[in-house]
Amino acid sequence: MKKPRFIISGGGTGGHIYPAVAIANELKSRFPEAEFLFVGAKDKMEMQKVPQAGYAIKGLWISGIQRKLTLDNAMFPLKLLSSMWNSFRIINSFKPDVVIGTGGFASGAVLKAASMLNIPTVIQEQNSYPGITNKLLAKKANKICVAYENLEQFFPKDKMILTGNPVREDLINEASKSEAIAYFKLDANKKTLLVLGGSLGARRINQLIEKELDFLLSQNIQIIWQCGKLYFDEYKKYNSEQLATQNSQLVTVLAFIDRMDLVYAAADVVISRSGASSVSELCIVGKPTIFIPSPNVAEDHQTKNAKAISDKNGAILIKESELETQFETIFSDLISNENKQLELSQNIKKLALPNATKDIVEEIVKLIK
Repeated sequence: MKKPRFIISGGGTGGHIYPAVAIANELKSRFPEAEFLFVGAKDKMEMQKVPQAGYAIKGLWISGIQRKLTLDNAMFPLKLLSSMWNSFRIINSFKPDVVIGTGGFASGAVLKAASMLNIPTVIQEQNSYPGITNKLLAKKANKICVAYENLEQFFPKDKMILTGNPVREDLINEASKSEAIAYFKLDANKKTLLVLGGSLGARRINQLIEKELDFLLSQNIQIIWQCGKLYFDEYKKYNSEQLATQNSQLVTVLAFIDRMDLVYAAADVVISRSGASSVSELCIVGKPTIFIPSPNVAEDHQTKNAKAISDKNGAILIKESELETQFETIFSDLISNENKQLELSQNIKKLALPNATKDIVEEIVKLIK
């Protein structure tokens, strides 16, 4: 078999970049001699993250349409033409066997160009409610790997395969709780609340935790609070030694978490946004979770992701608009009810698809001519 060549495009957020890199790594393990080229959006985080993962990347001049009238919106037609022209140029030069898109506006241009050149394309849709780019590309795609059931209203049924979303390999095998407690200097006799707002942080969740800190600590728990790098300077004061007891710390505030395997092992209850990657990881680790979706994302897809889990009694969903009236009651009921925690844990774990990366790669391999 000739040396396969793959173009992979996805970016804008970690939720698009991480699956793209995971797919590339799995393809590389099967085809060590394969050649890879990533295509992203100039000035977006993939331009740093992809080279850090060991892959070459080219950037397109493309960005999304803003909800209000801006100069960027006025430039959109020009950016679209530029990104299409450069996508054709990149594809004709690199000559890929398959082009894979994991979301983001750059992937839209690249997949569109590939399908016009009759090169096989694969869409990896992470959310329970697809964005406009993937809906437009679906008719011409060869395969559409999805993470949720019941997407027939958006995609042709005969092209869809339920694979799930790629997750970090280290989460598949559960880490040791005792190692996690030692690593984060926790008290083994207290329950641990893990608060996740995503790599950049979530302003509303941070405001909630700050406001409710006394209430939360009154529940006899300890907190690992990932506030995001944008907000760390504002909230690091809660790391203070005055909150420390014996050798453990009641509140640990972190900009980001390197050892997700250990932090999940330490957690008894999780409060999280409901981006696709977070939801998939929480299904794998099976932790009782309160989802607080971001209302500021395209198509309100975080609410739809969370609802897909809460409808199956796999998690609790609280909208931002309901936090003031409902949070304390819901949290105290959950933290004091071990049967409820166990029920949520068992139900969310049933929705896990731990072989997602391998299953997606199986579909890609079928398209290599």
